[in-house]
Amino acid sequence: MAQYFQIHQTHPQQRLLEQTVQILRDGGVIAYPTDSGYALGCLIGNKAAQDNIRRIRGVDEHHLFTLVCRDLAELATYAMVNNSQFRMLKANTPGAYTFVLQATREVPRRLQHPKRSAVGLRVPNHAVTQALLATLGEPMLSMTLSIADEPPMHEAWEIRDRLEHQVQLVIDAGYCIDQPTSVIDLTAEVPVLIRAGAGDLAPFGLQQD
Repeated sequence: MAQYFQIHQTHPQQRLLEQTVQILRDGGVIAYPTDSGYALGCLIGNKAAQDNIRRIRGVDEHHLFTLVCRDLAELATYAMVNNSQFRMLKANTPGAYTFVLQATREVPRRLQHPKRSAVGLRVPNHAVTQALLATLGEPMLSMTLSIADEPPMHEAWEIRDRLEHQVQLVIDAGYCIDQPTSVIDLTAEVPVLIRAGAGDLAPFGLQQD
C-alpha cells in the first residue's frame, strides 16, 4: 500500500521531504509532481526500482530514463557541455525541457543511449521537486507517469487509486498539468528538436512543425 504525502506546493514541509528521501533510499519508487506532469522516480543505483518503473509504464529496457537534477552544477557531473551549450542551458533552466547531452563516465552504461553515449537530463521548475532534490543531495532517475491506453492523471488521488500496490509513495502537491517536456538534442553543433512540449522552443532557434 502506497504512502500518501500532502506536501505544500510552495513551502514544502521538510519533515515530509526527509521521509520521502528515506523511502527512496530504502529502494522505493515514488510518484511526484513536476512542471510538466507527474513522474515516477527512484535512486540511480536501484535496478529493482528501475525495473518496477518500466513495468508500470509498460516499456522495455530500450526506453531510457531521465536524470532529474537540482541545478547545472549537478548536470555538469553527468554530461559534457561546451561553453555555448552551458550558456544556453543556464538561460533556460529550470524549465520544462529534457536535454539530450553527451554522457560522462559518471553515467552507468545501462542509462545511456545504446548507440551514442548520450543521456537525457532535466532541471524541473517545481518547488516540491527542487526541495526534494536538495534534500536528497543527488539526482533521481525518472520517467513520465504515462500508462499506455489510459487517460493522463492530473491528481495525486487518481495515481494512488491506480498504483497503490505498485509504488511506495504518492506525493500530493495539488493539481498537476499533463504536458510533456520539450526534448532537445544538444549533442551536435546545432540543437535538434526531438519532441515539442511545454518548454519554449524559440531560445534554441527551433520551431514546432
